Amino acid sequence: MDSLIHSLRDVTIRSISVSEMNNNVYLLTSKSTGAQLLIDAADNLPAIQQLLHDGAADSSVPTKLARIATTHQHWDHVRALPELVAVTGASTSAGADDADALPVPVDVRLGHGDVEQFDGFEVTAVHLRGHTPGSIAFVYQDPDGPAHIFSGDSLFPGGVGNTQNDPSRFTSLLNDVSERLFDAYPDETLVHPGHGLPTTLGAERPHLEEWRARGW
Repeated sequence: MDSLIHSLRDVTIRSISVSEMNNNVYLLTSKSTGAQLLIDAADNLPAIQQLLHDGAADSSVPTKLARIATTHQHWDHVRALPELVAVTGASTSAGADDADALPVPVDVRLGHGDVEQFDGFEVTAVHLRGHTPGSIAFVYQDPDGPAHIFSGDSLFPGGVGNTQNDPSRFTSLLNDVSERLFDAYPDETLVHPGHGLPTTLGAERPHLEEWRARGW
């Protein structure tokens, strides 16, 4: 199946679903420089290598995986990370508060608002506390269109991520999602979650208070 989901002015975005948990793996490729960012090396190294191979067609010059970014520490999002680091030599990034739990050394420890610069594009880290202490959403702002949020397990169609029935963690996550995503970006912003189908902030915005009332 073709992995290309968005061809934007400066980058392409490709996605595959791997593992029995339907984890999404995302690949951003600069059309002009070949620099690539992979988000969540969740599982299935051969499938990820095929994704990188597919992405090579998206640039006018040879591609190179510059970084592997991890949205959060949970095991299902990092199963292929050690192997992918070993075969590509790419650097790694993750939220500072989750970094020590990852199965590889983390080269770049991200805080809220940090910008990861690549040759031809950049992404902004948005710290969303609650699903895990260091969960990060990565935001790519298309110069000619809406932003793309890679939300990990912090925001899905229909609600925020699992906070294990902990009221304080739920409140923290919903507050961060409300203030740092919904208040910061317009309705047309696309949301690419860690599992399942994409959505937009506009589709989810009317339900924020419903989520708060139900407590999950």
